[in-house]
Amino acid sequence: MDISVVIPLLNEEESLNELHDWIVKVMQSNRYSYEILFIDDGSTDGSWKIIEKLSKKNPNVKGLKFSVNYGKSQALNAAFKDAKGDVVITMDADLQDNPEEIPELFNLITKDNNDLISGWKKKRYDSKIRKNIPSKLFNAVARKTSGLHLHDFNCGLKAYKNEVVKNIDVSGEMHRYIPVLAKNAGFNKIDEKVVQHQVRKYGTTKFGMDRFINGFLDLITISFLTKYGKRPMHLFGLLGTFMFIIGFFVSLFVGISKLIKLYNNEPTILVTDNPWFFIAIVSMIIGSQFFLAGFIGELILRSKRNEARYIVSEKLNL
Repeated sequence: MDISVVIPLLNEEESLNELHDWIVKVMQSNRYSYEILFIDDGSTDGSWKIIEKLSKKNPNVKGLKFSVNYGKSQALNAAFKDAKGDVVITMDADLQDNPEEIPELFNLITKDNNDLISGWKKKRYDSKIRKNIPSKLFNAVARKTSGLHLHDFNCGLKAYKNEVVKNIDVSGEMHRYIPVLAKNAGFNKIDEKVVQHQVRKYGTTKFGMDRFINGFLDLITISFLTKYGKRPMHLFGLLGTFMFIIGFFVSLFVGISKLIKLYNNEPTILVTDNPWFFIAIVSMIIGSQFFLAGFIGELILRSKRNEARYIVSEKLNL
């Protein structure tokens, strides 16, 4: 199979028929073998009924339905496990991503041998205050911390080799950082393509300003995981050892200075009245806790198991 089109959605009943027909038109005109995989992330409208009707009309339409809203990352992760196409293309269901971009994205993967192509919505039709300005700030920070020179990390329109999606685990709200996850997994041929962004035709956006706060928090998480995710002891063990040594030598200094003053019959105070004594104790305690945190992190990594983070209540053609 040439292409798997993966479409996560939440309450997008108005756009699904039009999006389906548009994708099918592109696939047929280019003679691609394909599947369209809709992931209903707990919609409360008629989205799933429309997907059922589309699957009866078109056997290439497949679907996953979540029992509740788990989030875009979990939707993508579930779809990636079932995607069979040599090239996997993700797009949003709101018609703001243009299916006419599919052939060029496909060629950039198959002919230019890229592992991942990320869309870049260079000209946007979103609110500048709510999306454009925060998005530019967010992408600038993401570029700096990840080392990937992409202009639009959060663009829903992306293309992947099948082996890429089979070797990354998209959890939490890490869908924004799939290129970073791919890079960490050893896929280095990552590029971007300017794509057409369209005015939203139906419904309202599902994302508020809180997504940027969550995005920056996730960026901190993934930056940490990139450097220390496979070796937490290298960070926590180093910090713990450093703080313990500082505390030990401070306490040693307090004790020796006390003994010297006693030997010379000089006035002195109780060790417990010396603030440096408590600084030393706290430093050694925190150092021990850091060291234990690193050790426990290593144990967790060794015993880590892939646990389901979502429940698929229904499937179509899968």
